[in-house]
Amino acid sequence: MNSDAGPRPQLPAHGEAEAAQSRTQLLFRSFLLTVLGAAFIYSLNVSYVWLSGILTLAAWVLGIVVVVRAVRFRQGRILLFGTISGLVVSAVLGLLVVFSALFFTQVSAFQECSRDALTEQARSSCTADFDRSLPPVLRSGL
Repeated sequence: MNSDAGPRPQLPAHGEAEAAQSRTQLLFRSFLLTVLGAAFIYSLNVSYVWLSGILTLAAWVLGIVVVVRAVRFRQGRILLFGTISGLVVSAVLGLLVVFSALFFTQVSAFQECSRDALTEQARSSCTADFDRSLPPVLRSGL
């Protein structure tokens, strides 16, 4: 064979492969904690929508980094599946954050009304008030 055929890809040494796997797993755990933290913060109060948005953006960045590392270093499929699932969850959470930021006053009023509602009739009244407070284009979809 011709030794001048071009550069050959270098496989990482055994120690480097373990270090890469360990680093990828650490990033994956950080990604999961960020997604869970963003969801928890969002569920607390709409006043913290900005923090939830920051955590969601951080989750997207971490998730993409983990997917790239999982493919590059041939990590397990469960890690890749978990990361892609987490990215889907964070995408949905991102849509909720954007909706809550755009309609902050309506969502805040609904959340406060729901918190004070003791009966099912009061909760349905809160939902009806929230529906009426949204623009007509969004009302037909809900």
